[in-house]
Amino acid sequence: MTKWFQRAALLACLTLTGCFLQPGKFDSTLDLRKDGSFTFAYKGQIYLLALSKIADMASKAEVEAPFAPEKCYDDNVDERTCTADELAEQKRAWESEKESKKQEEKKNAEAMRAMLGGIDPADPAAAQELAERLRHQAGWRSVTYAGDGMFEVDFALSSKLTHDFVFPMIERFPMANAFVTANRRADGAARVEAQGFTAQSATNPMQGALGMLGAAAASDAAKGGAAPDAASLGIPEIDGTFRIVTDGEILANNTENGPQAGPGGKVLEWRITKRTTAPPMALVRLAP
Repeated sequence: MTKWFQRAALLACLTLTGCFLQPGKFDSTLDLRKDGSFTFAYKGQIYLLALSKIADMASKAEVEAPFAPEKCYDDNVDERTCTADELAEQKRAWESEKESKKQEEKKNAEAMRAMLGGIDPADPAAAQELAERLRHQAGWRSVTYAGDGMFEVDFALSSKLTHDFVFPMIERFPMANAFVTANRRADGAARVEAQGFTAQSATNPMQGALGMLGAAAASDAAKGGAAPDAASLGIPEIDGTFRIVTDGEILANNTENGPQAGPGGKVLEWRITKRTTAPPMALVRLAP
């Protein structure tokens, strides 16, 4: 598979799944009461990996070579000198492929704008426009653009878990990968899962994209070796803490130490690093 086709597959993956949000350094708490009331807080970094950024990083790894003619062979499959007509046809095919690539990049840019609710990531003011949009949504107490795709945010929202909850939800984004979901079950229990708070799990769609990007960015000389990691590609490492505080009955969880006593009830806590493989999960029974 050529580097260009790897890049095209990566862009297609992101276009279809919307996997372009990544936590950086953060601290997050879900306070869940047995009557269904909750407060969710997230303070720290959110990184926006735009398709234009992906294409730019992949392009840097792929320095397009000038036209190089292919070998020609006679009827006995012996190499021979190519005729002028054969060389001209090869060059026409090469130029046609270059044009197809340009058209594909244009389609990807249009898809990116649609995924970002009309915001053009090539526009220098786009990030500030997105930050302003978030400030108008309930819960986003502070949103500051720090540059290079990084946002410093302070989010807190209180509500009642009579419906499913997803963070983050961004107005006019057709789709975005979730960091945390809380689903209320018919039997009164609530399942909380933090799919985005893991760096190595298949449940985090960003990782599939990063794997493909790493393959596209790896040089031929390094084939078979380790692919570049997120840090080498300019993507911040995930580093944070997620906790659930509840006075409900904890039915299941995947913490290291289980529930611990705290002033607000039982506390479940997860430390999240680049080595985290399983997303935080807990099942809590609430009052009927």
